[in-house]
Amino acid sequence: MLENFYTLNQIESQGEGKYLCRITLNAAHPIFAGHFPDNPVTPGVCMLQIIKNITEEITQKKLFLSKTSQVKFMTLINPNTAGELTLQLELAEHPDTIVVKNTTSFGDTLALKLTNTYKLC
Repeated sequence: MLENFYTLNQIESQGEGKYLCRITLNAAHPIFAGHFPDNPVTPGVCMLQIIKNITEEITQKKLFLSKTSQVKFMTLINPNTAGELTLQLELAEHPDTIVVKNTTSFGDTLALKLTNTYKLC
């Protein structure tokens, strides 16, 4: 869905369902031409998809986003100035769902906090 939108550089287990992930956004991706010209901003829906994709990579399970809560976009993510993102994921696996707590940052700046609940497909 987000072909060439980002590169997953690292997934590192931090123990007990905790993961540190690093991605690089592709500032030349066509999404940024429309969102917005001369001032690109990473769409929130793209961040949701990235978190889902990484969670699927970690769990090796196909997932469906069923609920998002406690969503806080703290600052805009401009791929030209904040192209390297660090995502911290905390996964709690249940029989039919996976709950993911995420914080996304660049440098010392917290950009996004949320909790997603996924159903297994």
